[in-house]
Amino acid sequence: MSFGEPERFEEPHRGPRSRRRGIAAAACLVLGLGLIGGAVAGSWLTGDSGDRGEDGTFTAAADLWHSVPVDGLFPPTVQGQGAGPGGADRTWTRIAVAPDAGCTGAFDPLLAKALAPVGCDRLLRATYSDATHSHVTTVGLLFTTADPAAMRTLRTRFEKEGLADRTDLMPRPYAAKGTDAAGFGDRQRASWTVSVLTDAPVVVYAVSGWADGRTVDDPQPVEKATEPGATSAAGQAGLGNEAQGLANRIERSLRETATSPTEKPS
Repeated sequence: MSFGEPERFEEPHRGPRSRRRGIAAAACLVLGLGLIGGAVAGSWLTGDSGDRGEDGTFTAAADLWHSVPVDGLFPPTVQGQGAGPGGADRTWTRIAVAPDAGCTGAFDPLLAKALAPVGCDRLLRATYSDATHSHVTTVGLLFTTADPAAMRTLRTRFEKEGLADRTDLMPRPYAAKGTDAAGFGDRQRASWTVSVLTDAPVVVYAVSGWADGRTVDDPQPVEKATEPGATSAAGQAGLGNEAQGLANRIERSLRETATSPTEKPS
């Protein structure tokens, strides 16, 4: 018994159709890898961390507080297209920056206790005013000493126990003399948000109030203050939108800075 000579697939014998199929397959492979890479970068910038909190980006974000100028974390002007009530545009101007420091005395006691498991490396804060100088908002970046697992644990606790919505866990504002926020104290807090990141060792928060120093008897978290038809003073004034809109954009800027290539000195 004898077998016929096996069919050969050598390049000289490939017809035009086979070559076109090979080129198309290679192009699809390159395109697929590009889409996957783009999805990874995009999910980081939008907050969908998945398992990428374990990679070098988490470590890179931890160093931003001392490696990036203040303007890179808290831009002098922040544009908020569609960030206001009803999709109105907003513009915020930075009016004060607190010296970077630890967390001692920076939070109400219960919030400090809730955040204690992730530690405190540095706390950065800046206060902004809206274009009308009617509202003021403090944004904070708490750089923790935690690893990805600890950040996930804290985020899960905040979500399950609703800690971000409790009035006894509101973050404190940063007031500065001679600015629109001179009278922005604890009793002037109107709306707030707290976000525990899992792809960076950072807790982002914002708290808003009126620039005229009026006290607030019924502060509300942004989820309630931004609901359609909200009747609270904070909701009707759009202070929930102020806190949420500014916090979102500072968080987005943080992510973009963490993923941007840095120029190393020669």
